[in-house]
Amino acid sequence: MVATTLHLLRHGEVHNPSGVLYGRLPGYGLSERGRQMADRIASHVAGRDITAVIASPLQRAQETAAPIAAALGLDTTSDARLLEAENQFEGLTFGIGDGSLKHPRFWPLLRNPFRPSWGEPYRQQADRVIAAIDSARDTARGHEALLVSHQLPIWVTRLALSEKRLWHDPRHRECSLASLTSLVFDGDRLVEIEYSEPALDLLPGASAVAGA
Repeated sequence: MVATTLHLLRHGEVHNPSGVLYGRLPGYGLSERGRQMADRIASHVAGRDITAVIASPLQRAQETAAPIAAALGLDTTSDARLLEAENQFEGLTFGIGDGSLKHPRFWPLLRNPFRPSWGEPYRQQADRVIAAIDSARDTARGHEALLVSHQLPIWVTRLALSEKRLWHDPRHRECSLASLTSLVFDGDRLVEIEYSEPALDLLPGASAVAGA
């Protein structure tokens, strides 16, 4: 058995005071809490057999990867296949009462939630991330690799690898900020998917929940 583990890490919290859907827009880096999340993950994985750190080219992913790579004595490499999903609401606030959805001109974008019609098809997202996973598995074979990406691509990839339908209710995604979706392979065969939240106590609202 040649065991290889690939960790899909969602980036940390982003500084986004305007509350827009930032998507692939440049200039959206981590908030102070996001930097704390990245440091937490760096401490969490410091003793693991990770031989490659690979990240989406977007600023928030690169800033999440930086302290992790430093803690492991590695350089970060970029892979565009780990990018955030394309979205036609990029740069806009998104909501029915106070966002772009109150404008009828945007309603046609919602015609097909199964594809989805407002952005990059779910299948396309999963396929490109799986291709990045295959490359990382070859690079880190017999060891571990950490790939920093974004919530939706990670979640639809997990659904695809679990042979589940890709359309879903966004409220039920199990992929919080700075969470790890870990894929365990025996050779090229996926044998286990694990999920963990090492920065759970840093999530927005965590203190309130803990005190409830």
